[in-house]
Amino acid sequence: MFYQKNSIPENFSKLKHRLKEYLFIALRGMGMGAADVIPGVSGGTIAFITGIYEELVNSIKSVNIEALKLLVSGRWKSLWKHVNGNFLLAVFGGVFISVLSLAKILEHLLENHPILIWSFFFGLILASAYVVSRKIKKWEYAYVVALVSGIGIAFYITSVTPTTTTDASWFVVLSGGLASCAMILPGISGSFILLLLGKYEFALQAVNERLILDLILLGSGAVVGLILFSNLLSWLLKNFHDATIAVLVGFMLGSLNKIWPWKETLKTIVVDGEVKPLIEKNILPAVGDSGDLFWMALLMAAIGIGLILLLELILAKRPTKH
Repeated sequence: MFYQKNSIPENFSKLKHRLKEYLFIALRGMGMGAADVIPGVSGGTIAFITGIYEELVNSIKSVNIEALKLLVSGRWKSLWKHVNGNFLLAVFGGVFISVLSLAKILEHLLENHPILIWSFFFGLILASAYVVSRKIKKWEYAYVVALVSGIGIAFYITSVTPTTTTDASWFVVLSGGLASCAMILPGISGSFILLLLGKYEFALQAVNERLILDLILLGSGAVVGLILFSNLLSWLLKNFHDATIAVLVGFMLGSLNKIWPWKETLKTIVVDGEVKPLIEKNILPAVGDSGDLFWMALLMAAIGIGLILLLELILAKRPTKH
C-alpha cells in the first residue's frame, strides 16, 4: 500500500514531464508547418534547427512492412510504439495547426514586410548551417566536397525557372512525392519544388476548392515519397553520417540564394487572383535609399542568428530522447 500511495504522484510527475516534452515537439512541428507553405523556406530546416531531424526521419522510415503487419493483425499498441506514434502525432499535429493559423500570418508579413522577414530567415538559416556543421567533429576533404556539392545543387534548384507542366494524374502524384521529399530536406522548400514543377497554383486550388481527386493524388504521392525518401536518408545518416550532414549543410547554405532579402521581380504569376513573383534576381541593397529599412533588416538578421544560438543553448541542456 505504501508503494501504491507514493507511486501516484510519481507517475503523475512523469506524465506531466512527458506532456511538456511532446508540447515542445508540437511547437517545433508548428515551425515546420509555417515554413513549408512559404516557397523558399524548408520545414526540414526547422526540424534540423530544433534538433528533431534524425528522429523524424527514422520515425517516418518505421512506417514499413512491419508496421503494415502490425496494422493487419490488430496489434495497435505495438504498431504505435513501432512508428514512434507519440512523436509523429506531436510533430504533424503541430504542422497541421500551423498550416491553419501561423502560416497565414507569415504569408501576410511576407506580403507587407518582405525584406524584414526574409532578413530574419536569412539570419536564421545562416546560423543554423553553422550550428549543424558542428555535428561534424573533424572536417575531411570528402566532407568539404560534399558541402560544396550540396551548395551547388541547392543554388541551382533555387535559380532555375519554373515551368508549365502537364496535369496528368501520374505527374500530379510525382509532384506530390518530390515536394514531400523536399519538405524533409533542409534548405529546399516543398512548396518551391511545386512551383518549379508548375504545380504550386494547382495544389493551392485543390486545397481551397476541396478538389478531392487532386488532393488524393497529391497526398498519395506525398506519403509514398516521404516514406521512400526517409528510408534513403536514414540509411545515409546511419552509414555516411558526416558526409550526409555536410551535404545537408550545403543545401542550407545554397538555399540562401532564394532567401536573399533584396530582389528584383522579373516575372509574375497570378495565384488565387493575386499577383505573386515567379522569377526574381538578387540585387544589392541601396543603403542610402533604404535608410532605416536597411538597418532594420540587419537587426532582423541578427535576431534570427541570436535566436538560433539561444535555442542551441536551451536544447543542449535538454534530454535528447523523448
